[in-house]
Amino acid sequence: MTYRRLLHWGPCAALTVIFSLTSLSVCTFLAWCPPTTTFSLLNCVSFYLWVFLILKNFFKASFIGPGQLPYRWKPVNEEDVIYLQYCQPCQGYKAPRAHHCKSCKRCTMKMDHHCPWINNCVGHYNHKSFTLFLMSVVVGCTHLSVMMTMCVLDHVLWIDGYMLLRGDEDRFLEMNHILLICLFFGIGLAIGVALAVAFLLYYQLKSIARNETGIESWIVEKAMARPRAEGEIWMYPYDLGLFENISMVLNWSTDYVGDGIHWKVFEDLDEYTLTIEQLEQKELKMERMVIFQVQQAYSGSWFPISLSIRTVCSLPWSEERRIPLAVGDVIHVTRIRRHWLYGEKQVPPEQLPLPVLGESSQVKGWFPRCCVEEVADEGITLLQKKDD
Repeated sequence: MTYRRLLHWGPCAALTVIFSLTSLSVCTFLAWCPPTTTFSLLNCVSFYLWVFLILKNFFKASFIGPGQLPYRWKPVNEEDVIYLQYCQPCQGYKAPRAHHCKSCKRCTMKMDHHCPWINNCVGHYNHKSFTLFLMSVVVGCTHLSVMMTMCVLDHVLWIDGYMLLRGDEDRFLEMNHILLICLFFGIGLAIGVALAVAFLLYYQLKSIARNETGIESWIVEKAMARPRAEGEIWMYPYDLGLFENISMVLNWSTDYVGDGIHWKVFEDLDEYTLTIEQLEQKELKMERMVIFQVQQAYSGSWFPISLSIRTVCSLPWSEERRIPLAVGDVIHVTRIRRHWLYGEKQVPPEQLPLPVLGESSQVKGWFPRCCVEEVADEGITLLQKKDD
């Protein structure tokens, strides 16, 4: 059932903040600006319009979802599979702009990122709703913070029983110390939420203007930075111009909206331009892979205090799994931080679990650097390079 998607710490926290601020807004209107005049009524209606839009777009983004590729998907022309990555958990190929989400355990169409606040991915079908949700939150929280600030100032500027900003004859709720404390808390919460969401909204609008997802921006950055043959020029294929790019998300024109699998590309670029680049980057990553062997067991804990304080204080900012280690295990490492490594444990084929749709049989994840030692002796190691 779709309602179960809300039974997660992210949506519960988001809805708690929304309903807390909405409750404080009721107190603010009753204590400072009851809807008894035309201006007050318009102010009240406009604010609760933002609340309606916030909830509407929040539920749409969460319930509609981004759209997912069917299991065992492959292109109509089977010869095109050489241009696509194979997804082992979904036992099929990844369509252009699709990526596998480890949280949703599915390949997501035009995946931007997995958002814990809606407990779903942001992608092809819900990118518009998610962006409108962010916009509504920023405007609504800004509106509420201004109203609560004015209400507090009314109380602070009380002189001889008269409020300087507004007379008190129309108030439906008397100001007291408890309400004043709640308003101070609400002002801080509203401003904090507005600033945090505005930061995320900025990057969303930036990616929409370029027709890039968050994942694709990393791929493009690496594509532009890596060396190429003389005269070879690589271009991002989905940047169609500002108006067309925005239309892809806001559905202004159906001429530019893809079906989640096939996408319009710039001029004569190939529809597999980006997927071919991904395959080349993956091959390059495998070439730079470094082999490590486990010297100290690790339970897979997210807070391995018994190992070292530095390891605990340097936890990778990622929801990706932590893999347990046993002495003698061999790990192929592809990403590195100062105190943590990310790689795949080499498991004998006979010990691998039977393949299950949506579940990867590969054992990949983060583990502490202090538990392993490098055993590779060829080429330049990852430890001599910048963080991936």
